[in-house]
Amino acid sequence: MAISCTMALIRDLNPMPDWIRSELVSRGVFEAYEARPAYQRNDYLGWITKAKLEVTRRKRLDQMLDELKRGGVYMRMAWNG
Repeated sequence: MAISCTMALIRDLNPMPDWIRSELVSRGVFEAYEARPAYQRNDYLGWITKAKLEVTRRKRLDQMLDELKRGGVYMRMAWNG
């Protein structure tokens, strides 16, 4: 039995705000973001957008952008994808 790569998420989906999409595109990492599993994309968005302070949202966004650019990292952990 084959396992599908498009597994459904159990958690609520976090919508992507335009300002995050713009950053992904302008930094040239949108394709790297899209290549990540659905749970990672969803977790990144929730983690960033649920921060109360703008400075925290920016710090988290910068971390995600850096991890996407570097590859092999997810939430500061090694990831082989």
